[in-house]
Amino acid sequence: MKKIFVVLLLTMGLSSNLIAAGSSSSSSDTKSNYDKAVKLIKAAKKHEIDGNMNKAKKRYERALKFLVTSNKNKPNKADTLNYLGFTTRKLGDFENGEKYYLQGLAIDPNHKGINEYLGELYVATNRHNLAVERLEVLRGCGCEEYDQLKAVIAGEKSKY
Repeated sequence: MKKIFVVLLLTMGLSSNLIAAGSSSSSSDTKSNYDKAVKLIKAAKKHEIDGNMNKAKKRYERALKFLVTSNKNKPNKADTLNYLGFTTRKLGDFENGEKYYLQGLAIDPNHKGINEYLGELYVATNRHNLAVERLEVLRGCGCEEYDQLKAVIAGEKSKY
């Protein structure tokens, strides 16, 4: 009886170690859809700076697909909604961009990125008063988002 119990314990221990080892290695090797999208967005921004809008657009389109999947798998994440708004806005879909931003603000009203980017969308769609409202939310944050939105509103640079 003791031998059966020992064998059973050893078998259970070995199988759980194998399962744990298999699951941890596979999950650490794969990036989430959100992480893949963020990487593509960063690449797209660099292409924009370099003036290569075709490459930027392709990266934004690919990022959007990953973000849609990420949002389906893990809904109601303000960061995901922020980037969904950002990519759709960058692709010229201001209406859906605004919807994503507003969904994100419903979850996190003080989200710095959403407030900045929504303000930029308002500038791009000639709604200056709404852009100023977003700037007021950021006032006092001591963050670059405030400075960037303030510059866009003042017309110093355009990022939308």
